Amino acid sequence: MSILIVVDNPDDWPLDIPGVSVVSARAYLTDPAYGEGRSVKAFNLCRSYRYQSLGYYVSLLAEARGHKPLPRVSTMEDLQSQNLVRLLTENLDDLVQKSLAPIKSDAFELSIYFGRNVAIRHDALSHRLFSLLQAPLLRAHFERHREHWRLHSVRAIATSDIPPHHQNFVVEAATAYFMGHRRRTHKRRAPRFDLAILHDPDNPESPSNARALQKFEKAAEGVGLDVEFITRTDLARLPEFDALFIRDTTFANHYTYHFSRRATAEGLVVIDDPDSILKCNNKVYLAELLTRHHIPAPRTLMVHRDNVEQIIPNLGLPCVLKQPDSSFSLGVAKVESEQELFERVIALLQKSELIVAQEFLPTEFDWRVGILDRRPLFVCKYFMAAGHWQIVRREAGRTGYEEGPVEAVAVAEAPEEVVKIALKAANLIGDGLYGVDIKQVGNRCYIIEVNDNPNVDAGNEDGVLKDALYREIMGSFVRRIEARKRVSA
Repeated sequence: MSILIVVDNPDDWPLDIPGVSVVSARAYLTDPAYGEGRSVKAFNLCRSYRYQSLGYYVSLLAEARGHKPLPRVSTMEDLQSQNLVRLLTENLDDLVQKSLAPIKSDAFELSIYFGRNVAIRHDALSHRLFSLLQAPLLRAHFERHREHWRLHSVRAIATSDIPPHHQNFVVEAATAYFMGHRRRTHKRRAPRFDLAILHDPDNPESPSNARALQKFEKAAEGVGLDVEFITRTDLARLPEFDALFIRDTTFANHYTYHFSRRATAEGLVVIDDPDSILKCNNKVYLAELLTRHHIPAPRTLMVHRDNVEQIIPNLGLPCVLKQPDSSFSLGVAKVESEQELFERVIALLQKSELIVAQEFLPTEFDWRVGILDRRPLFVCKYFMAAGHWQIVRREAGRTGYEEGPVEAVAVAEAPEEVVKIALKAANLIGDGLYGVDIKQVGNRCYIIEVNDNPNVDAGNEDGVLKDALYREIMGSFVRRIEARKRVSA
């Protein structure tokens, strides 16, 4: 990816960074050479971003050319609405108070240069604001109200607004930023598209382990994708990319869903898409969907406050209770007695108006069928944890968990009915990446659930396909991006 700095006058920006070109706004707008090339990132440092100014048109045409400008026109508009700026930054309160605690005055201006400030103590706050608002040069104005600091406004600034005593630091910050950016993006020649992989390095139950993430990155490079791993602080950076791959545990009322929604709105290819997250994360929805389409599942009852007494006559004991948004075996309980049943139901109904009760089907293992693009991708046997009825065993009051063994099986060697019923269930959700859990009792198969964001761990799900599994998933991103660009062309 080539990097351009676009300024009103290149003489105003005496910065020499290998591989980074400085061009005038006029040249960028009028020279046909800058209308070519797909893998370009344009940093717009013009004096003004006002409507229909040179700076405005630089970002507008950069977007039309697919050059991923910083800032984007939408960011310019966002910065005009200080109410929106305060809304975007409302989760920064603790960081604001910590960063500005030593300030004695009642007002403070924070200059942010490529995510940094001249004072190291403000670097964390500067980085977060830069990540949210995505303009190279920013100035944030804070005011103190009753010993509590509040963000009053943020505006993009031009190079002419940099105080003389800050100029050397800005050169240093820009150089560090661009050189770091080049290290991230120049892993090979001419990447075709940019893929963001959302992950949480601190999540002990990540859907892909560290080795799998490395394999995804290597596979992406092989098909022309430039990968950057992002975290929950990078929401505003999504417009930089062509696609988003979520490799963190998804929930409906959660930042992973917000990332999916924002990326979809920005026109990115997204796995998991927001509809899949909403549908797969609610067991009530899935139970109703399977019933409506006559797909075999364990006997199921939608439980509410007025039909609790129907659970035992319909399902017997033991039975399984599920809160609607349960995942990774959390929020799922097997109850053995009538007393335990009513205690658990009362507790679950305090969180949700509806819960799911199902008959208990003991099996040695659950089938997991991975589905992508409406085709089977992998098949595994998930065996129960030792001495437990689930594949994951947790003990109250103890951190951590124990998992049962995983055995990968070739798709062609899995029972035909297992693959067939998995496809039928997953296709009701969409064409994304799903993991369908199935219990096989004798010759009969029952859908337990359809998961978005299924595990793809090195050493487990890739046991048959090996590195080809990662190439298949990355290849799907390329095909989807190409199809979307053909439609928008």
